[in-house]
Amino acid sequence: MTQIKSPASVDKLSARVSSSELSAASRTLRGVAIFEAAKGLLVLLGGIGLFELIHHNVQHMAEQLIAHTHLNPANGYPRIFLDLASKITDGKLFVLAFFALAYALIRLAEAYGLWFERRWAQWLGAISGGIYVPIEIYELFHQASTMKFVALVVNLSIVIFLARRLAQQKTAYASI
Repeated sequence: MTQIKSPASVDKLSARVSSSELSAASRTLRGVAIFEAAKGLLVLLGGIGLFELIHHNVQHMAEQLIAHTHLNPANGYPRIFLDLASKITDGKLFVLAFFALAYALIRLAEAYGLWFERRWAQWLGAISGGIYVPIEIYELFHQASTMKFVALVVNLSIVIFLARRLAQQKTAYASI
């Protein structure tokens, strides 16, 4: 039978963890929170940018960007970019912007929860980060690059840190 812990029990748990351990773990957790907030803000800006493109000539803007950066529009990525820009509709832009904003809100909520050491945010971070690990491993083996390797290492480090922290908290709560 599960026993509900009283606030006094939580205080006992805090007393069992040394201040230096708590401090180091808290600093790491806040670092992860800052990283997640940065991802959320970056995607938020991208989503706002997509909303701004609605009712504009995206094809023309893409052509101007390629010309401004002095890229050859016949080469690989610039050609793909121009092809995508020519096929995008206002409806597709809206859907992309909506999902970007939803993703950003989830990342920002996770960052808030991690900053204030909320258990739900640690679960969210461990699960949402863990979902990407198999994909990142596949991508790394499919076409290896330094960026893919770094992304995998950073993501895996965060997932392992959060999972360990959750396991330690579970063990500490169980011993009260």
